[in-house]
Amino acid sequence: MNEKEFDSSNINYEEINKPSEYIKKTEWDMAIGLQEVDNLKPSKHLENLLEENIIGKLSLDEVKEELRTYYVEKEKKNEVDYNELECDFVSTRIVELLQEDKFELSVDYLKYVHKYLFQDVYKFAGNFRKVDFSKAEIILNKDSVAYGDSKTLKESLEYDISQELEKDYKEMNMVEVINNITNFSSNIWQVHPFREGNTRTTALFIQKYLISLGYNVDNTLFKDKSIYYRNALVRSNYFNNELGVKEDNSYLIKFYENLLLGKNNNLRSEDLIVKELSRKD
Repeated sequence: MNEKEFDSSNINYEEINKPSEYIKKTEWDMAIGLQEVDNLKPSKHLENLLEENIIGKLSLDEVKEELRTYYVEKEKKNEVDYNELECDFVSTRIVELLQEDKFELSVDYLKYVHKYLFQDVYKFAGNFRKVDFSKAEIILNKDSVAYGDSKTLKESLEYDISQELEKDYKEMNMVEVINNITNFSSNIWQVHPFREGNTRTTALFIQKYLISLGYNVDNTLFKDKSIYYRNALVRSNYFNNELGVKEDNSYLIKFYENLLLGKNNNLRSEDLIVKELSRKD
């Protein structure tokens, strides 16, 4: 064959339309995977229901109704596993939000995401915390990130979002996009405005933001790497001046490279361990 016979330039591109079943599955993968950050597992009942939803036999409204009926019966018998209940309902709400064609880069929308996800679980859903707290982190040898001051949560978020609103992603190359979305998500998470559910809320908020900007995102990454994602957020916000440890967002960058570019960076939480803290003992 001559060179011309190897020329594919005159062949038209064909659009690849992913089947709805595949899209639904990736949404459930993300929803269930994100629960791992709080060590939550779905009930067998939800696992069966989501399969019915994926193949189109049950709508999301029907899934929710089935869950409500299931837990009412469990409550009567005093057999409710509240970790499973949280996982089941929050996962379903995540899928609903992923399918909702709506996003607003604002503090109010961040609160909306939290309220929507946790409305079936927490009375404080959608409300900012009123206390300061810390959390012992495994990768920090039980040290904690310095979270936002409870008295200035709204102001901190408004500042971060106002800075983000100034940016034009259309003018950025992909390296700049990933660096910017890394810094923005890290800043939002560091404020930690809610008593519980901050990582899941941040992940959905950023996911919806990226979709609104027109980027294709790999939902399946959260199926197995949600714990890494949280640890990367931790590492991007931790510093210890006494030991010379600085914030390191390189791990979060690797996650977003996989999410947005389809890279195959090796994402392992053990790589994020701050060894200086272990030597301190």
